[in-house]
Amino acid sequence: MRLLALLACTGALLLVAACSLAIGSRSVALSSVIEAFTSYDDLRPEHLIVREIRVPRTIAGLLVGAGLGLAGAVMQGVTRNPLADPGILGVNAGAALAVVTAIYALDVSSPRSYVWFSFAGAAIASVVVYALGARGRGGATPIKLALAGAAVTAFLTSFTTAILMVDSDSLDEFRFWVVGSLVGRDTSIVRNLAPFVLVGIVAAVACAKPLNALSMGEDVARSLGENVGRARLLAALTVTLLTGASVAIAGPIGFIGLTIPHIARAITGPDYRWVLPMSMVLGPTLLLGADIIGRIVARPTEVQVGIMTALLGTPFFVYIVRRKRLAQL
Repeated sequence: MRLLALLACTGALLLVAACSLAIGSRSVALSSVIEAFTSYDDLRPEHLIVREIRVPRTIAGLLVGAGLGLAGAVMQGVTRNPLADPGILGVNAGAALAVVTAIYALDVSSPRSYVWFSFAGAAIASVVVYALGARGRGGATPIKLALAGAAVTAFLTSFTTAILMVDSDSLDEFRFWVVGSLVGRDTSIVRNLAPFVLVGIVAAVACAKPLNALSMGEDVARSLGENVGRARLLAALTVTLLTGASVAIAGPIGFIGLTIPHIARAITGPDYRWVLPMSMVLGPTLLLGADIIGRIVARPTEVQVGIMTALLGTPFFVYIVRRKRLAQL
């Protein structure tokens, strides 16, 4: 049953990816999309649009969606926190601030270079949020972590905005990136950063067994022979790798990592051997779907995907927070 569900969701992802190639400010017929791959003609504008603009954008959406979906699932599993998400817990904001600072202060312009700053910013922000959320009675509860993440996100975002305002000319091309966007992601960006996401995906798969053990509590995990410290370190490295690479590609996109693991668990149950692959499929499905909606609602311009995911994800976040069981944690 779970395998059939995974295959059905994979089919939905392929359909959304095809729509991403065909739909935009200028719609392209499906026959022309197919011809762009089977009988490419660089004199035909629709072929150029598909091959040079929409293919890299769609691949970027697949990588970022898979990365954020998996990062959210791993974060929620290792912290046993249903509110864990790279956007809510400040990881995205830390990565974004580090990249913008590198661009402004160090004149870094290559994605291959600033991805390292993205990793560092994501790691530092996650440590700060956890340290703040763990203070006081009760330790790092879901609500305390969410509040700490919101505070750190606001603090880091204000610095990012300030840097962008200081030198608008040199950072103008990165304004859409900071909002969270797939616009203008060319083949070189995808090619340079795809290996980081793929390594993160492999690391996330390796987290499945430890996450299943940790979901039953640290004492039970130890009794089952799991090295809790090593499992947490692997999970932290996985989240940093996936989030850092995703932010480097598309900027800080929120709510994918929050909503997708909940949907995946509703379909597959709590077994992370199924939750993780389902999250990897559902993440890009939601992200590309939001990107397509953003292209349609404001034609001939478009709404950036980071705004669309926030509009779609905020009601879901409110629903989770208001759940009676969560409020008592």
